[in-house]
Amino acid sequence: MAAVVGAGGVLGAAHVGGGYALEQRGFVPDMIIGTSVGALTGAIAAAHPDTAAPWLDHVWTQLRRREVYPLGSLSSRASVFTDRGLRRLIARAGLPSRIEQLAVPFTAVAMDLITGAPVLLDHGDLESALLASAAIPGMLPPVDRGGRTLVDGGVIAYVPVLAALQAGAASVVVLSTGPEGSPLSSTLPSRHASAIAARAGLLLMRHQIERDLHEVSEYIPTVVLPTGVEAWPAPWDFGHSQRLISTASLTAGRFLDGLSVSGPGLYRADDRPAPSTGPGEASTSSVMEVGL
Repeated sequence: MAAVVGAGGVLGAAHVGGGYALEQRGFVPDMIIGTSVGALTGAIAAAHPDTAAPWLDHVWTQLRRREVYPLGSLSSRASVFTDRGLRRLIARAGLPSRIEQLAVPFTAVAMDLITGAPVLLDHGDLESALLASAAIPGMLPPVDRGGRTLVDGGVIAYVPVLAALQAGAASVVVLSTGPEGSPLSSTLPSRHASAIAARAGLLLMRHQIERDLHEVSEYIPTVVLPTGVEAWPAPWDFGHSQRLISTASLTAGRFLDGLSVSGPGLYRADDRPAPSTGPGEASTSSVMEVGL
C-alpha cells in the first residue's frame, strides 16, 4: 500500500491533518510517493513513520513566507526566489543524506524540463531530489541531477498516483489539497484577466487529477482523504496552517472511521463504488484490514 502526497504549496498544511488521522489509526504505509511540497512532507513521514504529524504540525504553524521563499539576487534570471529557505527547512528535518536510508521506501516526483516526462527519484541524494520536486518553474531554481534539468513534479503529476501504480502499489491512500480537489463552483469568474486565468488553471489541474485517479482506480483501491476545508488561503499566506491541519484531521478521521474497501475503485467522500468481486463473492472490509 502506498501513501501518495500531492502538491499544493502552503495548502500542504492539510497534509498534516490527514497524517494525524492516519497515524492515530495505526496506519503505516509500505511506500510513500510525493510531489512538490508533498515530497518534503512524504520524506519526513518516511523518516519518522509513526511520529511525523506532530513534528510537521510544529513546522507548519511556525513557518512564514520569507523563510520558505526568500527573494533571489537581482542578477538571477532562473527564478524569482532562491532555494535557501527550502535547504534550511530540509536540513532541520532530521533526514538522512540518501533516499535509500529512509525507514519507508520513498519516491519524489519531478519533471524533466527538456522532455516534459515525469522523473521518479527513488535513490541517491535526498536533498537534491526534494529541491527538484519542489522547484516551481520561474519561482524556484531548476535542479541539475543525473544529467537532467528538473523542475516541480506538480506540473506533470499534481497527485502522483500513476507513479505509485508503476511502483507496484496494491492500493493507495491519497493526501491531496486545495480547491482543485473540491467541488467546482458553478459561478462564472469575473471578467478580470487574473480571475479568468485562475479559473482556467484550476480546471486544467482538476482534469489532470481526475484523469489520473480514475485510471489508477481501475486497477487498485484508491482512497482520497477529504480535507473538509471550504475557505482556502492565498498560495503565499502561511497564517492559516493551524486551521487547515485541524479541519483536515477531523474530517479525514471521520471519513476513515466509516470507510470500507471492496476491491478496485475510487473511494472518497462523494464516491461509494460497488464491490469489484465475482458472482456470489463478498469482500467488503474495513480500510485498516486491507492495509489502508
